[in-house]
Amino acid sequence: MVSLGAIDTQIKMTNNLKVQAKPTLQPLSFSHPRHRFIPNAHSNSDAPTGPSSSSSTPILHPPPQQQEQWLQKALKLPPYSRGCHVITSRLLQLLPELSEFEMGMANFFIQHTSAGLTINENASPDVPLDLSDTLDKIIPEGQHYRHLDEGLDDMPAHVKSSLMGPSLTIPIQHGRLALGTWQGIYLTEFRNYGGPRTILVTVQGQKRKDGRKYGSHG
Repeated sequence: MVSLGAIDTQIKMTNNLKVQAKPTLQPLSFSHPRHRFIPNAHSNSDAPTGPSSSSSTPILHPPPQQQEQWLQKALKLPPYSRGCHVITSRLLQLLPELSEFEMGMANFFIQHTSAGLTINENASPDVPLDLSDTLDKIIPEGQHYRHLDEGLDDMPAHVKSSLMGPSLTIPIQHGRLALGTWQGIYLTEFRNYGGPRTILVTVQGQKRKDGRKYGSHG
């Protein structure tokens, strides 16, 4: 006959074996550099963050997120004669805040229906003249328009304004408009006496991390 004490001892031994056989969960480990988790990418600690890797497999840390900055400003232009005029330098003089931006986009919007904005050659003085003459030939003045209340030059100015468009969007790079070497911003004035013009500029982008400005636009 088996005693109760022997049965109790056998049950305890069985439970001990079960406890010893229970597997131990190990934390997951990712050895590939792309899967490493670095708690603080800007820490000055020299402690290793994972298995060593060769110099041919660098660990890339994403740059810290920079908050986008917005700027909106109305640029007032004096009256210009009828024709096409390169106004890049004047716009930059009225927009010194542009030198604070590392990169971004600038939108220039003219708030008028008888003038426009376009980009064309900034070197030869003949180009603005030829462009103006060509537009006059394509859209001549005359009595064939219905809208004649404000003069013969008014309705052709509206048509030309729609052809040229009211706005330009230009990339910003290192505090400057990223125009090509021979590109300039044109004000296309289509009225004989258009008067002062207003261009609303909206800038969106990232400013320099060090808070400084880029040099003069020249």
